[in-house]
Amino acid sequence: MTAVRPEASAQQASSTSFPPGFVWGAATAAYQVEGAAAEDGRTPSIWDTFSHTPGKVRNGDTGDIAADHYHRYRDDVALMKDLGLKAYRFSVSWSRVQPTGRGPAVERGLDFYRRLTDELLEAGITPVATLYHWDLPQELEDVGGWPHRDTAHRFAEYAEIMARALGDRVGVWTTLNEPWCSAFLGYGSGVHAPGRTDPAATLRAAHHLNLAHGQAVGALRSVLPSSAQLSLTLNLHQVRPLTDSAQDAEAARRIDAVGNRIFTGPVLDGAYPEDLLADTAHLVDWAELVHDGDLAEISRPIDVLGVNYYSPTVVSLATEGSGTTKNDGHGASEHSPWTGCDDVAFHLANDQLTAMNWAIDANGLHTLLTGLAASHPRLPLMVTENGAAFDDYASPEGRVEDPQRIAYLHGHLEAVHRAIADGADVRGYFLWSLLDNFEWSYGYSKRFGAVYVDYPTQRRIPKASAHWYAGVIRDNALPAGR
Repeated sequence: MTAVRPEASAQQASSTSFPPGFVWGAATAAYQVEGAAAEDGRTPSIWDTFSHTPGKVRNGDTGDIAADHYHRYRDDVALMKDLGLKAYRFSVSWSRVQPTGRGPAVERGLDFYRRLTDELLEAGITPVATLYHWDLPQELEDVGGWPHRDTAHRFAEYAEIMARALGDRVGVWTTLNEPWCSAFLGYGSGVHAPGRTDPAATLRAAHHLNLAHGQAVGALRSVLPSSAQLSLTLNLHQVRPLTDSAQDAEAARRIDAVGNRIFTGPVLDGAYPEDLLADTAHLVDWAELVHDGDLAEISRPIDVLGVNYYSPTVVSLATEGSGTTKNDGHGASEHSPWTGCDDVAFHLANDQLTAMNWAIDANGLHTLLTGLAASHPRLPLMVTENGAAFDDYASPEGRVEDPQRIAYLHGHLEAVHRAIADGADVRGYFLWSLLDNFEWSYGYSKRFGAVYVDYPTQRRIPKASAHWYAGVIRDNALPAGR
C-alpha cells in the first residue's frame, strides 16, 4: 500500500475555508468494491445475476472480486487514515447479511460490517452506513422486486436487523442511495439490474422505494439512540431547458417531475406533485398504488438529505421528425428511463467531458444546493457523492497523475463553498469514489477512484488527486489556484 503524500499547506494561501466541523469523506458501494460474492453465506443479488448475463456489462465484467475490499478492508482503512478522511460512507450488501431478503441474519455477514466499523472507529474515522445501494437479494426480485409492495416491508425488517447489529457503532445511517436509479434504470431503461423495461413497473418501484425509506426510518428510530442521524441520498437532476421557449420549459418540468419531485414531493412535503400524477395517469393508477397512511410513513422526518451530483441535465422538447436522444448519460437503451417523457431530447451542457461523456459544470451543484436550501431551509444537506471518471493509468514509476480530476474537484468544492456562503446548510462532502471499482454496466472500464486499483494485483496507488484531497482535508480549505 502506497502512503499518501500530503500537499503543501493550503490554508496560508486560501480564502476558501470551510466551516469548523465540516465533514470530509469518501464513499464506496458494496457490490462495487467488496468482492467475495459467494463467501460466508452471501447469496446472489440482482447485480450478481445481471452482471453474469451475457451482454449486460461491458467486457463481461462482474463484481465477483471487484476491489477485494472484503479481504483488504484493513489496508483500505489504513489508507483512509493516511488520507486524513474524517468519514467513510459504505453500503451494506443486503444478501450478505440476509441472504433471502427475509428471516434471520447470517452472523458471518454481520461480522464483516462489525469488523469494518471497528477498524474505522479505531482509526478515528466516522462510519456512515448506507443500507441499500442497488443490490436487492435476487430471491426478492424473483417474487416481484421493487414493483411489489411487500419488498418495502422486507426492507424495513432488514433495516431493523442492521440497527440492532451496528447501532452501538454507527451513528449516521442512510436508507437508500439514488432510488431514481433503482426504479428508472432498473425497471425502465433496463441498463441497470434487474434489467426490466416496463414503464408501469418503474412507477410502482419508485413508490415502493419511497415507502421502504419511510418504513425503514420508523424501524431505525425504534432501535437506534436519539442521537442517531438518519438520511436519504438522492441523485437530484439539475434540470435546465435548452432554450427559453415554452416547449423546452415544459420538457424541463416533466423531467423534473419524474427525476426529482417523485421523491422530494412525498419524502419532504408529504405528497406526490399533482402534475406528476397527471403526466403518468395513463401508466399507473396512483389511487390504487398509494395506500392510506403511505404518505405519512414516507414523510417521516430525516436529519439530513444526501445530494449526489455529477453533471446537469439539459433538455428540450423534440421537434417533429427530429427524434429524441435515448442516451441521456445513464447508458444507451432503446427504452427511455424517463417514464412518460418519450418526446424529450437530452443535450450536453458543454463540450468539457469526463470519460463518462458527462459535461463538467460545477455551477449545477451550486444551483442544486441553493435551490434545496431555498425550498427546504431547515433541512441540513450533505454532498454524498461527487467525482469524475477519467482515463487514468499508472506510470512505470508507479504514479498516477490526474490533473483533470483535481480541476473537477476544485471547481465543485468551490461551488459547495459558494453555496454555503449563499446560505445553504451543507454539512460535508464525500468524494466518489475512494477506490477505482466495478462501475456497474461499464464494468472496470471507467475509473472514478482517488486511489488507483491495479485489478490483477489489487495494488492500491493513491492518485495525485488523493494527495491533493488530503491537503484540502488537513487545511479544511481549498488551495489557491488549480
